[in-house]
Amino acid sequence: MVTLDVKKRNIKENLVKLRKEGLVPAVFYGRKQKSTPISIPLKGFIKVWKQAGESSIISLAGEGIDDVQVLIQDVDRDPVTGVPIHADFYAIEKDKKLTVKVPIVYSGVSPAVKDLAGILVKVLHELELSSLPKDLPHSVSVDISALVELTSQILAKDVALPSGVSLVTLPTEVVVAVTVAKEEPIEPVAPMDLSQIEVEKKGKEAKEGEEGEAEAPAAEGAKPPAKGAGK
Repeated sequence: MVTLDVKKRNIKENLVKLRKEGLVPAVFYGRKQKSTPISIPLKGFIKVWKQAGESSIISLAGEGIDDVQVLIQDVDRDPVTGVPIHADFYAIEKDKKLTVKVPIVYSGVSPAVKDLAGILVKVLHELELSSLPKDLPHSVSVDISALVELTSQILAKDVALPSGVSLVTLPTEVVVAVTVAKEEPIEPVAPMDLSQIEVEKKGKEAKEGEEGEAEAPAAEGAKPPAKGAGK
């Protein structure tokens, strides 16, 4: 079990100053445990958080705190930097079952993906489980080598769970499946009617030629008809 060094915190302490000192304000509570404010070293908390996640039991111990077993319940982060600025811990009871979301770890190679060009779709990334604290797994392994056909899928009820652990997630929930890439239909492009373009072009040229004739000046030396001509 991972241990995190903590110390009791005065609720009147300036939280901004506390964070500048490299500490994270936190609190732990439980069904039989009163809410207790604490402070924890930022670097130590980040290390434990990465190692235990929110599904593994950790022990809080230090100044004024004597081995309280908890789960990380919630973590607030700075919206800009993403650094933890507050943490909630839930004190567990050793003889009482917990309901926790446990991360899924995928392993193996799917023949349907490797040999049949299927696409692997990971629908779920965690399963909700129930167990006593001592039986709670850190993660659940799902072997995708069972996906041999393009229609293959693994349901929540198909996942092997450790002894003493029961499934809370709906048994028929799809955990991972194989699908086929859909080809986008290619719409035919209508051929361009070149003859119509040629006709329109010729018509335009003819019209321009007629206008040119009407506007042409009289030839030099031309004389008007004599009076009485044609009589």
